[in-house]
Amino acid sequence: MLKFELTIVLIAILLFITAKQGLLSELKKNPLLILQLSIKALPSQSEKIKIMNAIDFVHEQLTATPALPNFKAGDNITVNYKIVEGAKERIQSFKGDVIKRQGTGATATFTVRKMSDGVGVERLFPFYSPNIESIVLNKVGKVRRAKLFYLRERSGKSARIQEKRMAVALKK
Repeated sequence: MLKFELTIVLIAILLFITAKQGLLSELKKNPLLILQLSIKALPSQSEKIKIMNAIDFVHEQLTATPALPNFKAGDNITVNYKIVEGAKERIQSFKGDVIKRQGTGATATFTVRKMSDGVGVERLFPFYSPNIESIVLNKVGKVRRAKLFYLRERSGKSARIQEKRMAVALKK
């Protein structure tokens, strides 16, 4: 859906460029003229910046960025995820430690690991998934790595992550 909307915006920008050059009457006769003009008549650098700013603005308006808590590898979080089963929709919680964060932009993901009946379960979540209802930060972990794959081989107390001590302000 997003690609379709961006395509419409790009076509509108190309129509604007052709109208600026006074070629709308020829465009009605030959619709492929837009493609030819977009290849031949490249805009100047300042026009390119204006077009890119317009595209970025429309992209920001169309994509909703959820307000997620600031978490990193080693933190204990609860991800409330929408599960759709036929016509029903329910929220399922997945509580565990963040093993890694990877990627940037729309393809950014994070992996959460939890122990379920003595078996390690890992689940990969996209950051900007519309199915993520909320993310709750439970504990801030004290780790010295960005990727905690070594936890996969450990069990029991050695698989625990120490909680980071935080200074608490006194209320007056």
